[in-house]
Amino acid sequence: MPIQAINASKLAMTPSSGLNPTKSASGQSFGQMLSDALENVNDLQKKADQASTDLATGRIEDISQVVIAAEKASVALQLTVQVRNKMLESYQEMMRMQV
Repeated sequence: MPIQAINASKLAMTPSSGLNPTKSASGQSFGQMLSDALENVNDLQKKADQASTDLATGRIEDISQVVIAAEKASVALQLTVQVRNKMLESYQEMMRMQV
């Protein structure tokens, strides 16, 4: 397999290269990505609640499905809280900077 050289002009982060620092590789803004992630966490929480209700009413007999749904929701919520904490910490650090 031949090795190809890296074209330095593609790596340059100039306005003419078409790179937008507020957009991700998928074309979404940071705010939109954050909103989508929060919706995903909310959906996982709703699925875990529904699975618990279904177990209590007898619609689900396999408790492992309920435990897995609850753990997914728990891990997603913990990750969301940690991301929020890091964002607040970064904001507070910037506010302490002297200009």
